[in-house]
Amino acid sequence: MGQKVNPTGLRIGINKDWRSRWYARKADFGTKLHEDMKIRETITSKLKEAAISRVNIERFANRIRVAVFSARPGLVIGRKGAEIEKLKVTLSKIAGGKEVFVEIVEVKNPEVDATLVAQSIARQLERRVSFRRAMKKAIQTAMDLGADGIRVKCGGRLGGAELARNESYSQGKVPLQTLSANIDYGFEEANTLAGIIGVKVWICKSKNLEQKNGPSSKTGKVQKGSKRKLRG
Repeated sequence: MGQKVNPTGLRIGINKDWRSRWYARKADFGTKLHEDMKIRETITSKLKEAAISRVNIERFANRIRVAVFSARPGLVIGRKGAEIEKLKVTLSKIAGGKEVFVEIVEVKNPEVDATLVAQSIARQLERRVSFRRAMKKAIQTAMDLGADGIRVKCGGRLGGAELARNESYSQGKVPLQTLSANIDYGFEEANTLAGIIGVKVWICKSKNLEQKNGPSSKTGKVQKGSKRKLRG
């Protein structure tokens, strides 16, 4: 089971939280779900160089709060906040004109973030770096920075071979079936000349490497201009 189920989805409600937090009626659920998918696709495509780890979305009555986890927050914000303002306008159009607040959360340890590690390996493969060298370097760096264990798996025409195959390396402990274990999972595709190579990364983190889900409606402060308008 641990090999087939997404480790993040398996642990939701135990030590992982939903990345979309809102409630909708049955008639509106599909529309809002597709809006969330479109928002994430837009952010990841527009901010490719900003090392986006994940995007958390919260919905209120007429407002949407988007928390962008990035290892390079300066690229997201832009000079004098110009880029983030453009992003707000774009996301507001996707959300049907609703008020959108974008909050940037810095990823302090990108070397032990599974999504960012997978992105780094994929970019190296696109630059024709040896897949074994890229995988082993990522494993060594993560272990040096305090990860309990890491596993990296690449699949496709590795090294330009005629037949596709899988190759994986691991170090430390990565207990996929232990629900209490804090497993971070990331996936990325590398578009190489030989074809697409998939990169999967599992990282077992200790408690001191955990990073919270970012601002939420319970703990985060309400920004200016986001107060509800009184009726009547």
